[in-house]
Amino acid sequence: MFRVGLGHDTHRLESGRSLVIGGIEIPHERGAVAHSDGDVLLHAITDALLGALGWGDIGEWFPDTDPEHAGADSAVLLQKVVSKVHENGWEVVNVDSIVFAQRPKLVPFKPRMRQRIAELLGIAESCVSVKAKTGEKVGPVGREEALCAESVILLQKST
Repeated sequence: MFRVGLGHDTHRLESGRSLVIGGIEIPHERGAVAHSDGDVLLHAITDALLGALGWGDIGEWFPDTDPEHAGADSAVLLQKVVSKVHENGWEVVNVDSIVFAQRPKLVPFKPRMRQRIAELLGIAESCVSVKAKTGEKVGPVGREEALCAESVILLQKST
């Protein structure tokens, strides 16, 4: 038995904040405005996992109104969901993701992102895809006001 989930996340960008994408900090003059660390990629993957099993979304599991999650490491949030996925007899087969950011260019960081995501999901690095797209200077992403991520995940019932 298989399940497919789709996740999406968007965050505004602001000067003086850290930029964390895919579980790694990326040097940049602007970072995500968020209740947690604002890692759009890990948030999209978390949402994809939750969606695959019909468990709601990241905002329901980790509300931005809860002070416990203020400044939270998105990797820790993802690990909590992955643990529940495994406890319920599911395993991740693969994940395919896109990060939309005009700048910084993400090509040099994609191998480390893939490695970190594979580690968090407990799968081989070859089962993790991270693509990067610009906004072609159009819309909030293109004007460097925001960044977004989308992710599709495949789960398989454990035997």
